[in-house]
Amino acid sequence: MKKDIHPANYREVVFKDMSNEETFITRSTIATRETITIDGKEYPLVKLEITSSSHPFFTGKQKLVDTAGRVDKFMSRYGNRGKK
Repeated sequence: MKKDIHPANYREVVFKDMSNEETFITRSTIATRETITIDGKEYPLVKLEITSSSHPFFTGKQKLVDTAGRVDKFMSRYGNRGKK
């Protein structure tokens, strides 16, 4: 294996789905300012709007998560075009 090809800051990081509050720990090099304590150990925290635990494709539920109002803006512009 080649030496010095892996990043130096490769560590365990917590990713948190903000729509359902689910967290999971994986290894990453992502930079973050926030931290979270899980089971007495402190990890860097990355907040996500949607993950596979809340996405309709993976869950099979038609739950719409819209934090920026993009769906409402789209529906007001294009939503009634097909109806006559």
